[in-house]
Amino acid sequence: MHFYPDERIALFIDGPNLYNAARLLGFDIDYKRLLELFQKQGQLVRAFYYTALLDDQEYSPIRPLVDWLDYNGYTMVTKPTKEFTDAQGRRKIKGNMDIELAIDVMEMAPHLDHVVLFSGDGDFRRLIEAIQRKGLRASVVSTIRSQPPMVADELRRQADRFVELKDLADLIGRDSQQRPSRKPQSEGDWTIKEEGVDEPVDDGNIDPTNDEIDTTPV
Repeated sequence: MHFYPDERIALFIDGPNLYNAARLLGFDIDYKRLLELFQKQGQLVRAFYYTALLDDQEYSPIRPLVDWLDYNGYTMVTKPTKEFTDAQGRRKIKGNMDIELAIDVMEMAPHLDHVVLFSGDGDFRRLIEAIQRKGLRASVVSTIRSQPPMVADELRRQADRFVELKDLADLIGRDSQQRPSRKPQSEGDWTIKEEGVDEPVDDGNIDPTNDEIDTTPV
């Protein structure tokens, strides 16, 4: 990573995208360490975290994570998921936060020098181009080392800097001694530690390349 000491920096984290990328690489994100890392790189103005919530459930597995981040230096941006039935009659849940993230980037742009986007979604290529025309630098954090690669080639090319997530594993990953000793009992299992929070797995079968959750029984 390359930052200037006086740069005003903001993080924009696509929560499900980052979680899926780290999961494919075989490590857990320690959100406390992630924040501390970028606080050392320059003047960290804000760290946004985006995720959709399943509001129709009595217990949402992601709610403890959202609350922890909200109390520990992150600005949370959430919205309810939308349920629909596809052409094959399968119930799916969609929670796309791209518009919210893009609006926040453009609104924050006058107050920043460097945008750090934690996502591999190719839809953000145009957004990166727009802020570059305003004089901002843009770094994209994702991975090409997972199977499948999580970052779109067009987004990687557009960024001023591409940061390979796997290269940050030792800096922002959970210590193996801090990980839960048991396997999750369900897809919604999660664990909170003082050093950070394990991202829960959303209910259903998640395709890491999109924002839809297939709830068809398997």
